Amino acid sequence: MTRRKHTILIAGASGVVGAAATEHFAALPDWEVLALSRRPCALPPGVTHVPLDLTDAAACQSAAHNLQHVTHVLFAALFELPELVAGWRDPRQMQTNEAMLRNLLDALQAHAKGLRHISLMQGTKAYGGHVEPAPTPAKERMPRHQHENFYWLQEDLLRERQPHSAWTFTVLRPQVVMGYAVSSPMNLVAALGVYASVMRELGRPLHFPGGGRYVNVATDSRLIAQAAEFAGTHEIAANETYNVVNGDVMVWHDLWPSIGKRFGMVCGKPLPMQMSTEMPKLEDVWQKVVHTHDLQALSMQQLVNSSWEFTDRVFGHGVEQPAMSFLSGIKLRQHGFHACMDTEDALHEWLDKMQQKRLLPV
Repeated sequence: MTRRKHTILIAGASGVVGAAATEHFAALPDWEVLALSRRPCALPPGVTHVPLDLTDAAACQSAAHNLQHVTHVLFAALFELPELVAGWRDPRQMQTNEAMLRNLLDALQAHAKGLRHISLMQGTKAYGGHVEPAPTPAKERMPRHQHENFYWLQEDLLRERQPHSAWTFTVLRPQVVMGYAVSSPMNLVAALGVYASVMRELGRPLHFPGGGRYVNVATDSRLIAQAAEFAGTHEIAANETYNVVNGDVMVWHDLWPSIGKRFGMVCGKPLPMQMSTEMPKLEDVWQKVVHTHDLQALSMQQLVNSSWEFTDRVFGHGVEQPAMSFLSGIKLRQHGFHACMDTEDALHEWLDKMQQKRLLPV
């Protein structure tokens, strides 16, 4: 069989970013796709699954003989602790994520002699928004925010090795990623869909459960996949860092009526709810939704995981006037990447996909 021009290894293929990237690259004629994840996941035709635990250095070395032809890597693998937000500053979380990249990089550098490019995922924590209000807009040229973060451990590892290697790398920083995945620790779409479904089953209005009004931006996971393709095939992106955002801005309160319309619900006044605390108490209601609508038999925990805590944070729960936070996408566009997406449309497209997959009711 004739080998394709590029072979991309997508680490973390079962996650929100990895799933979208797998779909994207599988549809391109010149790309062979290897989808790396610990657990099995649904894959497009022609994609090869690589079952691998990146925390196991020996397993990575053993698998490397099947990865010799890899030319590109999208590193979207992520280890999160059960207490999501607290875990962001936990040394165990930082060390594990650094080790995952190191183990894979060690294996690839020893065996994949044709490796040309690595795309590394970061996010808004790079600007210290979880420590203190981030500058608005946050730009890539700003000095590194001085706080402990696994982003810096991973990035420094690449910067240390890149000058002695044939490959280059690009850091991608999205904000509030929207996409499709099961059991992801940061899947806003799943949490929002389950919340609306349960409130509808209880006969309640669709109250906005977060805090005060603020301007935010989001990133469609499909846009990240497109940016990864750009980064891996354009010299200008070598060893650069890019914010990746849809291109518009949003206020959750203003998007809320369209979400209510999708689920056939009246939107009441905002009514704060700490979803990470309150929604797991409604598992029996969710199971009734699953049975009534013949959905996939998944518990809230199996579907949403710790995304409740992530969604609380995104919605500004408990904060009357959250600090406005958004990343500037100008640099990536100045370098030649011009794709953009409508955030409201993207949100509904992902909700629709989860409904089609019988993960959420219509």
